[in-house]
Amino acid sequence: MHVYVDNAATTKMSRTAIDAMLPYMETHYGNPSSLHSVGQTAAEALQQARNTMAQALGCEARELIFTSGGSEADNQALISAARIGEKKGKKHIISTRFEHHAVLHTLKKLEQAGFEVTLLDVHEHGMVTAEEVAAAIREDTALVSIMYANNEIGTIQPIAEIGALCRSRGVLFHTDAVQAAGHVHIDVKAQNIDLLSLSAHKFHGPKGVGALYARKGIVLTNVIEGGAQERGKRAGTENVPAIVGMAAAFAESCSRIDQYTNTLTPLRDQLIEGLLRIPHSALNGDRTHRLPGTVNFCFEGIEGEALLLLLDQKGIYASTGSACASGSLDPSHVLLAIGRPHEVAHGSLRLSLCEANTQEEISYLLTVIPELVSYLRNMSPAWRDLCEGKKPFILK
Repeated sequence: MHVYVDNAATTKMSRTAIDAMLPYMETHYGNPSSLHSVGQTAAEALQQARNTMAQALGCEARELIFTSGGSEADNQALISAARIGEKKGKKHIISTRFEHHAVLHTLKKLEQAGFEVTLLDVHEHGMVTAEEVAAAIREDTALVSIMYANNEIGTIQPIAEIGALCRSRGVLFHTDAVQAAGHVHIDVKAQNIDLLSLSAHKFHGPKGVGALYARKGIVLTNVIEGGAQERGKRAGTENVPAIVGMAAAFAESCSRIDQYTNTLTPLRDQLIEGLLRIPHSALNGDRTHRLPGTVNFCFEGIEGEALLLLLDQKGIYASTGSACASGSLDPSHVLLAIGRPHEVAHGSLRLSLCEANTQEEISYLLTVIPELVSYLRNMSPAWRDLCEGKKPFILK
């Protein structure tokens, strides 16, 4: 059996997205900036995709900029908001300790440019509250950036509450919605979101394309200079096939959110219940305030990378955390942020489901994972020390 449970890293492209893209690779291949009819056919497809995306997000089409993905959108959102604040003498930014590195690394650069950054704790449940955000806001706060759903542990933040707070305090609010878009209902107007980032390959669209929503009136700072594409805010010939595919996949995913949630939540909860039966294991993040398909566990006494390799041999394709940081030997900054010690954080496993996963696959996971955890523990000197009482167990 082959079981793909790494959908938080990337999803399989949907047939809907592929079919939507093909005409713009085979027949309607014009440059949308060209004035001739071939180019204008591509330009019309671009506008239709923008309209489709905007309708799903609850915004106006002109408030969307197409990008190469979530990381670029995050960069442009943060830099733009920072420059807007700077012009008003506001150089303080609020975020959290477990944001994606696209946000954290950009914030680090802004710090080097003279901005002050406050990173809020997310506590053991992987949540931040609107009250904590309110307490951190100052007169010179230019921006609050809180991810919608965490990419490793899947916890969902109180975005509407934080958005309402920021709007009442006159502070711009950005959310990295890369993991949430297409999986939970989003309405940028109702939720008082000023800037939002998303990426197509997280909801069965193509890789290498994403979007940035910027509320009307927010002046974006260019991060790529060149031509006048995307109203002059993102240079480079638009990737029409990918954008068309993204819009098709997004519309389809958004139309199926309730069905998706009802299908996946029982499978996710069954997986959690089964893995909790493994001694000295722990679910990472809040039990209920999480994406329907994301499960992240720590198993004391093992290395997550070793578990991944053994799972791969059994036909199970998972991850230890963010695919963007998979080359790092350091434990996940997300798990450290929720209080997991280094030695426990190293033994993590992320299983992220999609609607294609089945009950049979969940049963297979719950057969194989406990066996492999036990196998690795029996080989581990660290586990032997724990069992012999030389060191205390951390996970009860």
